[in-house]
Amino acid sequence: MSMEILSLLLGAGALLVLVYVIRSLRALHQKVGRQTEKLSNGIQKINELTRNSSIQDYRQLEAYVQLHSLIKFSAPLPATRGWVGSPDLLLTLAQIVKTHKPKLTVELGSGVSTVVMAKAGARKIISFDGSSEFAEITRNLLKEHGAKGVEVRFSKLSPYKKSSGWYDPNSFKDIKGIDLLVIDGPQGGDDPEARYPALEVLVGKLSSKSIIVLDDVKRPGERKLAEDFLKALPKHRLEILDHEKGTAVIRPK
Repeated sequence: MSMEILSLLLGAGALLVLVYVIRSLRALHQKVGRQTEKLSNGIQKINELTRNSSIQDYRQLEAYVQLHSLIKFSAPLPATRGWVGSPDLLLTLAQIVKTHKPKLTVELGSGVSTVVMAKAGARKIISFDGSSEFAEITRNLLKEHGAKGVEVRFSKLSPYKKSSGWYDPNSFKDIKGIDLLVIDGPQGGDDPEARYPALEVLVGKLSSKSIIVLDDVKRPGERKLAEDFLKALPKHRLEILDHEKGTAVIRPK
């Protein structure tokens, strides 16, 4: 083999290696670019979540302070938020009670909200709970705060039509003329129909000036329930409050 041919072969080989290296570097550059973009998007989402969380924390703290300036509590309140009512919901309930002075309040899901409404001046509250344990906790909490005019009823949850677990409808037979209905139970969780029986069982027990408050309307099931309540009450209007979990307030026009 002549030196010229050998040189040509070596040059061709070197060229192929160079092409391979260039392509590899280009592919690596594109991969790094994609990973960098993903990382940048991830950091942006984390920053947005952190910012939103900080704003929400501030709003809840602000509502909590306002709640305590509105109501004089005689004992500490348990922790709020999570599956318990958030301060923005509690403040709204206190304001509604103080402004409208309902004669009869019916609450689905007892707890801190029961105490807040009682201390805000609700005349009579009947609060239902599907847990005997939580019902007793609420009763003890009411005693600590010296709250009067409250009856906490334990009503075992059972499948009811499309709901996987709702209160015994017979528990509501003696109730009529509801001025304020608060729907924050039973726990919805994975069942969007969990609270839906409230419409069928209680809409006929509402007074003409009734106000209905629904928590968790950021969930589709609760949002639909609020809208269907409005359809059943044509003389009412619906307001969606931008609360931590979303609150619907349905009141006379």
